[in-house]
Amino acid sequence: MKILVTGGAGFIGSHLCDTFIEAGHDVVIVDNLVTGRRENINPEAAFYLMDIRSPELAKVFAYERFDAVCHQAAQMDVRKSVADPLFDADVNVKGSINVFENCARHGVGKVLFASTGGAIYGEQESFPCDETHPCRPVSPYGITKFTTEKYLYYYRMQYGLAHTILRYANVYGPRQNPHGEAGVVAIFTSRLLAGEQPVINGDGGQTRDYVFVGDVARANLLSLTGGENDVFNVGTGIETDVNRLFAILNEETGGTAAEQHGPAQPGEQRRSVISYAKAEKLLGFTPEINLETGLRKTVASFRKR
Repeated sequence: MKILVTGGAGFIGSHLCDTFIEAGHDVVIVDNLVTGRRENINPEAAFYLMDIRSPELAKVFAYERFDAVCHQAAQMDVRKSVADPLFDADVNVKGSINVFENCARHGVGKVLFASTGGAIYGEQESFPCDETHPCRPVSPYGITKFTTEKYLYYYRMQYGLAHTILRYANVYGPRQNPHGEAGVVAIFTSRLLAGEQPVINGDGGQTRDYVFVGDVARANLLSLTGGENDVFNVGTGIETDVNRLFAILNEETGGTAAEQHGPAQPGEQRRSVISYAKAEKLLGFTPEINLETGLRKTVASFRKR
């Protein structure tokens, strides 16, 4: 199968490319390298330096003739989406429409879409929540992801374009950028290894569902041939608070830093954890890497880098 991975030079996208190639698929990457890195690109993949909003994307589709598209490219920074909602919508909605239009015009069989399992639900009513939980995003980023899901439904009804939507929990692992839209794992790890003091926002009791990037890549591989026209959470179903996360990373990096707290971030979600039961039943997906093992692998990769 020939697969286009948008954002394939990024943290998550590059792991997906590696997994697809290891499974015997042909991979083509489109990435503008704003947050992606050339060194993340698998040498067996073809690469186009291009923004997903570009009119030139049509030429890539016409030439390559993709069987499937794995759409990972996005403006991923929640805080940046709050500061500049127009830019967030331009990339995440208009860029996605450009991708889907080309899928419909050039006979793509299926789209895999990276949505969000944290920002899309807002403040949860059940823990862990499943895919039937109300979607009440409280950030422009969450809104654009939810909107893009609805566009996929439109393209299915209008053009017969099949899709699988994967709502990721908080993804972490090797290659995550400790700058820009970085998650707390990358930020803490880079600062601890540099001998700098990380600061925990508020009391550190806020929880997230941390899922290892290798497990996310496997969920995408399973979705190439399963879960058609459906939506799935991809997480662990386990809540971990920031204090616990800091303690594990501090120990893995030498255990010399103190636990230091700063002001709470206004509007920060208190609890977020999602159920993967549906993905387990219909895709055969279960997370294989526990948090301690995943963080150990992440720290090791940051040491090398």
